[in-house]
Amino acid sequence: MSDVNDAHLLIVDDDERIRELLQKFLVRHGFWVSAARDAAHARRLLGGLDFDLIVLDVMMPGEDGVSLTRSLRESLQTPILLLTAKAETQERIDGLEAGADDYLAKPFEPKELLLRINAILRRVPAEPAQAAAPKLLQMGPVRYDTERGELWNGEDLIRLTATESQLMKIFCTAIGEPLSRAKLVEDLGRDRGQAQERAVDVQITRLRRKIEVNPKQPRYLQTVRGAGYMLAPD
Repeated sequence: MSDVNDAHLLIVDDDERIRELLQKFLVRHGFWVSAARDAAHARRLLGGLDFDLIVLDVMMPGEDGVSLTRSLRESLQTPILLLTAKAETQERIDGLEAGADDYLAKPFEPKELLLRINAILRRVPAEPAQAAAPKLLQMGPVRYDTERGELWNGEDLIRLTATESQLMKIFCTAIGEPLSRAKLVEDLGRDRGQAQERAVDVQITRLRRKIEVNPKQPRYLQTVRGAGYMLAPD
């Protein structure tokens, strides 16, 4: 992606007033914006257009935002920002486990949404450069190409979300060194606090499922008691 403000966003919300407000606000800030009223409408748009980020309301009639996120993650790497109810902590955790990159609790200031969108778009990996011999990290049957930001298992490319890809890049700058949850939150460009540290725990759990033979007994993405998480390739 060349420029954050060239980005094409998809807003998915069953509330027509919110859709129109967000669309006008984001267009005013230089984005291309399409809007969908429900999951089925979103799927039709996604079938014909490429988007740089999806802003998705969790509470929708029919298929909800968490279910749609889980389904989209089977074939799509596009970053997803969930809009969740203020008090529903479990809703946020479910959304992150389903593959969302971040969440924003309603009600929110439009400016805060803008900041979250820009932060996510800055984390999206750039198109891989045609570079010299790649530098590979081996983790059992899985290998990570540090220059292309790609994770492979044999001939199969493992899909990484924008946040998972950013986490791998962060760990690759400190191989064999434990990184605290607070440090990971900071490097991801998130607000500090326990809620974001718990969100990092969820992202680590999801990343382990893609790296580890046995995610419950991680060998490569280790927990270092009292210090944080550490990447220890072969």
